[in-house]
Amino acid sequence: MQQRIEYPEFVWQESANYLHCYCKYIILSRMTTSWPTVDGRKARADRTRAAVAAALLALLQDGHLHPTAAEIAARAGVSLRSVFQHFEDLESLYAAVSDAQMERLSRFISQETGVGQLSDRTRSFVERRAELLETITPVRRAALLREPFSKELARRLRWAHDMAREEIERTFAPELGRPPRGDAMSLVFALDVATNWSAWDTLRRMNGLSIEESKRVMEGTIRALLNEAESYSTRERRAAPRVDLPNS
Repeated sequence: MQQRIEYPEFVWQESANYLHCYCKYIILSRMTTSWPTVDGRKARADRTRAAVAAALLALLQDGHLHPTAAEIAARAGVSLRSVFQHFEDLESLYAAVSDAQMERLSRFISQETGVGQLSDRTRSFVERRAELLETITPVRRAALLREPFSKELARRLRWAHDMAREEIERTFAPELGRPPRGDAMSLVFALDVATNWSAWDTLRRMNGLSIEESKRVMEGTIRALLNEAESYSTRERRAAPRVDLPNS
């Protein structure tokens, strides 16, 4: 029997906040400045569309990795016909939810470049990354199931991965600037493997670690990789042959 992951409270709170803001955004974004009031049918359509997207997200968070259109309609409290009136197919619905999910990721990604001591940067990075990975887990599992059959989802997953890797390059820019470029990129790839969703899922689901335990493992791995890279660079510099310049 598949183990059911119990998500922490902040995941549910984040989801509730997101759904509230998403519904509000959908309604307000469709209003035009040309009219003082919103057309009643348009407002109802916007509410239905938001409710369907919210229902899919809620089902994914409940552990339903492949909900049917009928299940989504039932959760949203609308007819099955309404689902396909507002979304061309299930892929377009998943794409809409993925887009909204990616909008949420921005607050977990730091734009600062190597600011502060390494220990502080590492600790802050792990805190942000752990919250991000824990929050996206339900939707990420469902997205991975559909990715081989959906170019749009594959493109969105690639974008999210690239965004997360770029944060690694910014956060640890001082340390990555010391080794030769080839070695630096190898270090980036190693840090990426140690801090991506697959690694987090292995720690949490396969190894059964708590969030705090998983964060400690991630932080220790980052420190070990950076320390090893620094030691290797030091050995290489010491081993480099000395070149005496000719006397002028």
